[in-house]
Amino acid sequence: MAMTLSTHVLDTERGSPAAGVRVELFAADGTLAGDGVTDSDGRISDLADAGAGTYRLVFHPPSPFFKRVELEIELGEGHSHVPLLISSYGCASYRGS
Repeated sequence: MAMTLSTHVLDTERGSPAAGVRVELFAADGTLAGDGVTDSDGRISDLADAGAGTYRLVFHPPSPFFKRVELEIELGEGHSHVPLLISSYGCASYRGS
């Protein structure tokens, strides 16, 4: 079974989805495994379809402070959802469902 990944970015400062955010997914060897831009609802429903393993999920949010938010994540088989909550000077992420 393959691994699939989705994400969304929420602007917690404004209380709305963050549209137009570029997101990249890199495999452990640095190979680009997937990329996309969040839609008007702040979502990318199909960022990658790859094998299980360690990846770097890189967000490029519209923030005066954060120019890049990078997470190193371990993804297993099946579907994973990893959102980012962002404001001008803070961010958080979690494993979604």
